[in-house]
Amino acid sequence: MALIQCNFYAESLGLSTTMSVILPEQTKTQIGLTNVVHTLRHPTLFLLHGLSDDHTTWIRRTSIERYAAALGIAIVMPQVDRSFYADMVHGNRYWTFISEELPRVAQSFFPLSEAREDNFVAGLSMGGYGAFKLALNHPERFAAAASLSGAMDLTDPRCLEWWPEVYQLVFGNQKVEGSNSDLLHLVSTLGATAVAAEKPKLYQCCGTEDYLYDQNVLFRDTCMKAGLDLTYEEGPGDHNWEYWDQQIQQVLRWLPLRR
Repeated sequence: MALIQCNFYAESLGLSTTMSVILPEQTKTQIGLTNVVHTLRHPTLFLLHGLSDDHTTWIRRTSIERYAAALGIAIVMPQVDRSFYADMVHGNRYWTFISEELPRVAQSFFPLSEAREDNFVAGLSMGGYGAFKLALNHPERFAAAASLSGAMDLTDPRCLEWWPEVYQLVFGNQKVEGSNSDLLHLVSTLGATAVAAEKPKLYQCCGTEDYLYDQNVLFRDTCMKAGLDLTYEEGPGDHNWEYWDQQIQQVLRWLPLRR
C-alpha cells in the first residue's frame, strides 16, 4: 500500500486543506503483508474522523493500511475540523466540501473508480453521522455506508449539553429537524420514496456502554421501520479506539466489494 499525505486547495473552503490517502499497490516480495490490486481504478472507502480527531487519526490509532491491503481498496481520509460535516453557520462550508468537491478532487488526483458500486463511506462518532448523512443524501453515489458509534440524532436536546459551543457554531439557530442534517428524517424519506436498488446498504455498530447507545437504537428501529438494508451490531464497548479498531475490521469485511 502507498500512504500519501495530500495537501491541496479547496475552492468550497477558500483555503488549503489536507487528506490522507492509502492506495493499493501490487507487490510480490514484501514480507508480512499481502497486497491486492483488482483494477486500474480502485474501489474507494471515504473514511471520516470524529469530533476531536483529524485526517491522520485512523492511521495513527488503527492498522487501517494493513487491514485494507488484502482487499485492494483505496482509503480517503479528509480533514473537516469540528464541523459535523455541515455548511457551518459560523465557519466553513464543509458539507459542500465533503459531498461535492472532495470526491471530484480525489478522483482527479488518484486512480479511483467513479462507479457507485465501488464507492463507500464510513466513520466514527461525528464521522459515523457524516457517513450516513452522505449516503442518505446521495444514495446515487454510494453503494454502502457504515457508522461506528455514530451521533445518530442531532435533534436530541442533549446534543446542546454535550457539544454546546460546537453545536452553536455549526447550526446556530437553524432548525435541524426535517433538514438534510436530520438522519431520522432522511431514513424515513428514503424508505418511502426510493426503490430498493437506489438505497445504500448500511452497517451500524455501537457499544452498549457508549453514551450514544440509545441514539443508535433509535436509528436502528427507524431504519427497520423504513425497510432499509441495515446490518446492526451491538455488544460490550465504550466510545473509544479499542472498540473502533475492532469494528473497522468488521466493516471492511462487510463492504460489498466487487471481486
